[in-house]
Amino acid sequence: MTDIKPFAMIAEFEDVGAIVKAAESVRDEGYLHWDVHSPMPIHGINVPMGLRPTILPWITLVHGIVGLLVGLLLVWWINAKTVTGVPTPFQGYEYLVSGKPLFSLPANIPILFELTVLFAAIGTLLGMLGLNKLPMLHNPLFQSDRFRRVTADRFFIVIEADDPKFEVDETQNFLNSLGASAVEVVTDD
Repeated sequence: MTDIKPFAMIAEFEDVGAIVKAAESVRDEGYLHWDVHSPMPIHGINVPMGLRPTILPWITLVHGIVGLLVGLLLVWWINAKTVTGVPTPFQGYEYLVSGKPLFSLPANIPILFELTVLFAAIGTLLGMLGLNKLPMLHNPLFQSDRFRRVTADRFFIVIEADDPKFEVDETQNFLNSLGASAVEVVTDD
């Protein structure tokens, strides 16, 4: 019979104060692959967890700039002068509107704005999904009956087994020392 490899260890706490203190201790102990789960947002938990700010705003900015440049290229190409020797499908559509120049930036601001917002929104959505490792079709934590209370009234710290400091006995003793009401090993079977 083969040994079943643990996926993570969960520690259950009963209130916000206990989970915040426990998160500080886990951070100070040097664990790298762990998370806090709660039935409601805990404002400021990122500081006790030692989390860095997200790169999602930078992903949004880059995608917005790309959208602006694509829009600029699009309106320039569509309003470009016809060039001899270039096949018709690849020509621009030279059309004068109200005597304005062929490439008038103020006239095209709505197009540039819309493409900037579109690309930024799509980039934000895809970046958020990627950073959250979604879609995750299976998470072994959901096999734990105890962990199901995280959506109702309990708070959990989950230390993943792929953490460099993870050792079943030592991690269990450490989580018990934090005042956890229960500690459980979750396997991926």
